[in-house]
Amino acid sequence: MLAAAVHLAEQTEADAILLLIDAPWDWSGLLEATAPCKLLVAADAAEHLVGLDDNAAGDGKPHPLAKVVLNMPEAPVYERLTQAVLEAVADDLLSSGASVVALYSGFEAGTIDSISNIHLGDHLGRLTVRDLRQLETRVPLDTLKLVVDLALEIGREGREGKPVGTLFVVGDTRRVLEASHPLVFDPVRGYKRKERSLSDARVRESVKEIAQMDGAFVIHHDGTVEGACRYIDASAQGLTMSKGLGARHWAAAAISRATNALAVTVSESSGTVRLFQNGEVMLRIEPFRRPMKWKDFEFEPPASSGDG
Repeated sequence: MLAAAVHLAEQTEADAILLLIDAPWDWSGLLEATAPCKLLVAADAAEHLVGLDDNAAGDGKPHPLAKVVLNMPEAPVYERLTQAVLEAVADDLLSSGASVVALYSGFEAGTIDSISNIHLGDHLGRLTVRDLRQLETRVPLDTLKLVVDLALEIGREGREGKPVGTLFVVGDTRRVLEASHPLVFDPVRGYKRKERSLSDARVRESVKEIAQMDGAFVIHHDGTVEGACRYIDASAQGLTMSKGLGARHWAAAAISRATNALAVTVSESSGTVRLFQNGEVMLRIEPFRRPMKWKDFEFEPPASSGDG
């Protein structure tokens, strides 16, 4: 598999080989087998990477390698590969448009049995910290990334097999609430602040459920959900927007222009996430393809002819 990965990397001119492991390896053999390709080794725990450093490969030259610790052992392989790529881009180990040959255990744990050629320009689905820092905003970076990651999960996963679109308005909470009104009874009203924090995984799951309803989420700059199912009253007069964007995107542009908030939309049709500031789309993020849904095979036996 290592030889195949090196051959594929050379043939496709890949920028690196990504090896996803769940146990320590024979590092000297690994470095020799992958030279001279750049190697990224990702593992769920730092102890799985002990002994792997910038040792020389078999030809005595330094081997270009880097380590990525994921700390997500219970996550599916798909999510771990995603996070490894994101960490590599965020740490400037890879460019956002790089090509990577990935080796991983796709079927049997502990056995490297799968190989994929990943083009980050096509498949990189989440916003990196470096991208977010380019935005001049009063919203803390941690809160903004939390909201964007949640939006991408909604765009990629939908809910109960159905696509879902929604809108988050982050920051400048007082003015946003003044420029909106509830469409229905607010699902988050009456809960304590700590019970409405997006840092809590249970709250994020609840938000995914509520996202199936119409209206916007209003998020405080500390990540607290201040309101849900709200209609945006801000005027869209004078705004320009790309063709094909609907009312949700117009509302996002309008509220981001009328206040100091950022607006994050999820397109129901494509899962695309857009980030609005000052009435304009500042960033557009395409999620990874929505996961394939397996369906039970349905078999209907032929009607009995009655003659046995």
